[in-house]
Amino acid sequence: MSTYTIEDPRKVTTRRLTEMKQRGEKIAMLTAYDYSMAKLIDEAGMDVILVGDSASNVMAGNTTTLPMTLDQMIYHAKSVVKGVKRALVVVDMPFGTYQGNSKEALASAIRIMKESHGEAVKMEGGSEIRESIERILCAGIPVMGHLGLTPQSINKFGTYAVRAREEAEAQKLIDDALMLQEIGCFAIVLEKIPADLARRVSEQLTIPTIGIGAGHGTDGQVLVMHDMLGINKGFSPRFLRRYADLATVIDDALGNYITDVKTGDFPNDSEQY
Repeated sequence: MSTYTIEDPRKVTTRRLTEMKQRGEKIAMLTAYDYSMAKLIDEAGMDVILVGDSASNVMAGNTTTLPMTLDQMIYHAKSVVKGVKRALVVVDMPFGTYQGNSKEALASAIRIMKESHGEAVKMEGGSEIRESIERILCAGIPVMGHLGLTPQSINKFGTYAVRAREEAEAQKLIDDALMLQEIGCFAIVLEKIPADLARRVSEQLTIPTIGIGAGHGTDGQVLVMHDMLGINKGFSPRFLRRYADLATVIDDALGNYITDVKTGDFPNDSEQY
C-alpha cells in the first residue's frame, strides 16, 4: 500500500496550478459528487476535485451528461465543498446553461458560486462559447476550459471516438486553446485527443492542461472516480487505469451481510444493547 505525502499543505488555488506547471509538477484531478468521498479524496492529497456532470451517468444512471440540471449540479457541488479543505473545487456547468446566451451563462455561474461555494466552473467548447466565457470571467469567476471530446455535444458528433485526428480539427483545437488562454481561462481539460497534439498544445500554453485520454504530455490528469476505483465496470476505454476493484469488494460485503442477516448471525450478542 502506497500513500502520497502532501509536500505543500496550502490551499490549492488557480494561481498555484500555474506555479505547478512552471516547475514541472504534475496536477492530480479526480471527480467527486458527495461529501464522504470528497473528504477522502481531499485528504489523500488531490490537487483538484471536479464536480462533474458525469454525475448524470454514475449517480443518476443516464446514458449521457445532457439531463443534468443546474439545481442538481449545485446540490452535488454543495455536498462536495463541505468535505474539502485543500483541493481546488471546480464545478461543471451543465448542458443548456451557457450555450448561446451569455447573460444566462453568467446567471448560471453566479448561482453555482453563491449557492455551492465552489471555486471555479468548467465549460465545454472554444470560439463558439467565447462570449459566455468572457462575461463570466468579467464577473471574477474562474473558468476552466474543455476541448477535444466534449460529451455535452455527443448528439452533434454521434460518437465518443478520438477527436482532432484530422489537421483542420487539430488546428482549430490549437486556436481555441490559445484563445481560451488569451481571454483568461486558468486551465484547460483536453479530452480524448492524440497524445502528440495534446503535448503540442501543452507546450504552447502558459496555463495548465489536464488530460483525459490525451497521453502523458499534459500538465495533469483527470479521471472519473467511479471508473478508476472499479465501481463502474461497464466502461473500459484504453485510457482508463483501474486502481481498485471496489465492485467486487462491495459485492462480497453485501453478500456476506445478507447471509448473516438471513442466518441470524447478525447481530450477535456483542452487537446488541
